[in-house]
Amino acid sequence: MDIVLRAIAVFAFLLILTRIIGRRELSSLQPFDLILLIILGDAVQQGLTQDDYSLTGAFLAIGTIAVLQVLVSWVGFRFPRARPVLEGTPIVVVQDGEVIERNLKRERLSVDEIREAARIEGIAHLSEVKWAVLETSGQISFIKS
Repeated sequence: MDIVLRAIAVFAFLLILTRIIGRRELSSLQPFDLILLIILGDAVQQGLTQDDYSLTGAFLAIGTIAVLQVLVSWVGFRFPRARPVLEGTPIVVVQDGEVIERNLKRERLSVDEIREAARIEGIAHLSEVKWAVLETSGQISFIKS
């Protein structure tokens, strides 16, 4: 039972942590970020199971986290008001070719990152953009004028 309680605590912590970190950081992993994720995985495993190296302990930890993920997904589906808390909401970062600075600051994005994403989509200048939206996945979607 101790492993299940630890899994619940770790899941809640990771859910809060990913909301704090921000969607843009999670969508574009650099090599160092990948290394940190591997280290995080190892640290989470040690916190979940302590010195329990049994197959039962591993199944309990993994099963609890899987059930919690399904539960969070179901809550977001069933209760639309919970969705913004669990998944976030899309944020407009460019409107009619003008960058919305306060939204960039809120999401810790630079204008250069918006321009880079626009170039990847084949957009030469932000003046061509009617809307640019930072999606909940961390990707930026563009609607041309």
